[in-house]
Amino acid sequence: MESKITDVNDESAAAGIFYEQRRYGGGSADNRSFFQAKKGMSVRCGMFPPMRGVAVLLLCVTLESWAQQLPPEVKRNLERPVKLGPDDCAVVADPPQSAFVKRKGIPEGKLAMVEYVSRSVGTTRRANIYTPPGYSKERRYPVIYLLHGIGGDENEWVRFAQPNLILDNLIADGEAVPSIVVMPNGRAQANDKPTGNVYAHGPAFAAFEKDLLEDLIPFVEKQYSVNPARTHRALAGLSMGGGQTLNFGLGHLDTFAWIGAFSAAPNTKKLAELCDPRQAKEKINLLWLSCGNKDGLINVSQGVHRWLKENDVPHVWHVDATGHDPAHWRNNFHHFARRVFQKGPVKKDVQSK
Repeated sequence: MESKITDVNDESAAAGIFYEQRRYGGGSADNRSFFQAKKGMSVRCGMFPPMRGVAVLLLCVTLESWAQQLPPEVKRNLERPVKLGPDDCAVVADPPQSAFVKRKGIPEGKLAMVEYVSRSVGTTRRANIYTPPGYSKERRYPVIYLLHGIGGDENEWVRFAQPNLILDNLIADGEAVPSIVVMPNGRAQANDKPTGNVYAHGPAFAAFEKDLLEDLIPFVEKQYSVNPARTHRALAGLSMGGGQTLNFGLGHLDTFAWIGAFSAAPNTKKLAELCDPRQAKEKINLLWLSCGNKDGLINVSQGVHRWLKENDVPHVWHVDATGHDPAHWRNNFHHFARRVFQKGPVKKDVQSK
């Protein structure tokens, strides 16, 4: 069979899926263009050198294994044609590439892996925690709880998007409020590794709601200098974590005032079951909803946007030129981080819908 080369850059879904599949044993990066890759095709990504021979075989095996794991509803979503409406457009420019480059001469925050006792799961669990430059017990900080995708873990955000680096740069420029970022494992079960058929872990992702509210948040607020007010607490996530964010955030508006869902997955519940629009209008300081215009799962976020719009719930709906991939998650965390915990209305360079 003749080998073909498909050129994609590091902002494509191909890089995201391959990177996550091969490194992390899962597939939260669901994108039609990569799903449709066939045996005999080698892929050149900006993140990887061209692959031939054994590498191609390994890629094909990975693709076939991943495809066999897909539940029918996920496969249908991936094969669904992307249909864009008049609201499905970018409302802010992509961040400059310099936003994601480690800068010399600026203060740096710290990353630490911590363990906490989860009574809801019945085991000790881990979370990656970022504290901003100059962190001091003399000051109380707001907190962003940042959730990963179905094939990820407590390290996925750092591997894909380096939120610590993004915040270091924004804080140095006076563009973000110094905040603590908590990156937990959203798979609330005794063996929370992203191995085997990750699509079978759906119940564990739903169970994380109790772990988050009853175990993790109390741990963070006991161990760190945190402002415990709801207006100083945010929830955000990518893909499966985006769905969790909408489910848990809108379902607990007494706990979270800032919500960011980036390319939310089909685990997202019907919003009418989660919250009263009147309370959402009153209690949400910012709801950032985003997806890429090449993302086969965009129908999920489109449905969320429609409900919010029909019920006059203020939110930002941002559709950029990405797929279901790390570029989208990195860019939209940057957008969210610039706005979260800020006083006053949403920054003037975007329009709420």
